[in-house]
Amino acid sequence: MSLFEDAQEPGRADAPLADRMRPRDFDEFVGQEGVVGPETALRRAIERDELRSLILWGPAGSGKTTLARIIARKTRASFVPFSAVTAGIKEVRQVMEKAEGVRRVAGRKTILFVDEIHRFNRAQQDAFLPYVETGTIVLIGATTENPSFEINSALLSRSRVYRLERLSEEQILSVLERALTDATRGLGGLGIEFPAELRRSLAAQCQGDARAALNILEFCAASAAPDARGVRHIERPLLEDALQRGALYCDRAGEEHFGLISALHKSMRNSDPDASLYWLARMLESGEDPLYIARRIVRFASEDVGLAEPKALGVALWAKEAVHFVGRPEADLALAQAAVYCALAPKSNALYAAWDEILEAIRSGSSEPVPLALRNAPTPLMKAQGYGAGYQYAHDFEDAVTALTCLPPGLAGRRFYRPTQRGFESELSERLARWLDARKKGI
Repeated sequence: MSLFEDAQEPGRADAPLADRMRPRDFDEFVGQEGVVGPETALRRAIERDELRSLILWGPAGSGKTTLARIIARKTRASFVPFSAVTAGIKEVRQVMEKAEGVRRVAGRKTILFVDEIHRFNRAQQDAFLPYVETGTIVLIGATTENPSFEINSALLSRSRVYRLERLSEEQILSVLERALTDATRGLGGLGIEFPAELRRSLAAQCQGDARAALNILEFCAASAAPDARGVRHIERPLLEDALQRGALYCDRAGEEHFGLISALHKSMRNSDPDASLYWLARMLESGEDPLYIARRIVRFASEDVGLAEPKALGVALWAKEAVHFVGRPEADLALAQAAVYCALAPKSNALYAAWDEILEAIRSGSSEPVPLALRNAPTPLMKAQGYGAGYQYAHDFEDAVTALTCLPPGLAGRRFYRPTQRGFESELSERLARWLDARKKGI
């Protein structure tokens, strides 16, 4: 517990503002009412010191570590903070052995707080299991990543997952107000003039991250020179300079990455060009690889537009070439053009569905030999064996359609591609109907 106590030591003027202003109890805690509101099960368990293992899952600055510190202050158990960034399996085992000793000698359990638990590999996570099962430790894991993907299923089944949300704009404003007026831990003694409209601008642009908001406020306060009366004025140019130093969230390997690309894909699928442009811009501004976005738009052009608008694939590929040729930011508009084109194109997943059905048929055992009629017969022996027998040369027939069955016998008559009546596929549907009818008549 000493690590947390040191970080919260009163009068630590050298500590960052975000750390000095970190809430010490639930009266100061902002947000997450659905998780730790007065009547919630977790709040009651914390106040009664009856915790069970849990995972706190939420974005940066949502209060995961703060909750752990509040628990540290309220519990009678031995509280051990632990960082998955700096620790390995050796340190994990040392903590477990110490926890066993505390339980055996003093009869006290140990609450182990593991920050960024998703950084532990499977073997390291497995090391916790026996101690969680016997009650030697109560595990509190904090993670910004989806526990479904990052936490062992065995460990997950023994823990309760609580999802923390980004703070609202009003909640961030509350955090800023407290920092500006608190003369002991905050900036209340510095005489800062920070207009309300600029505070709201900061609250709107820090993405619900209280830590980021306080860091930017501290940067602005330190950068604003006092006037003759000793007042520090935070003005728009200074705030804008501080804001542009921050980055939007887009973890290329994590939850936010997949959430953003899913939003782009589904906005294009729903024929919404405005939302498509918004999510595309969010990804690019966050530092996402533009080639990754281009690949996903190319995939969309085949998966969701398909043959309802064959040109969409070409537009997507041109955008990919623009990324290669000119790079960012010039290629951003090419990606925007492709996203809007795909969003407004007629939609069909008929090709995608047909491909899935064919793969399912093959993987279910349909791997019959190629029919002899479809085989070439380059040698006399192969011709004598029946290779090519019964083949009908399509160009010798009207509309280049014959009655030849090209699927293997076990799949004869199966229909995989079923075009819609949208866009160019309506014409393909008419063609296919004519040719199916011609085959039935045995041209």
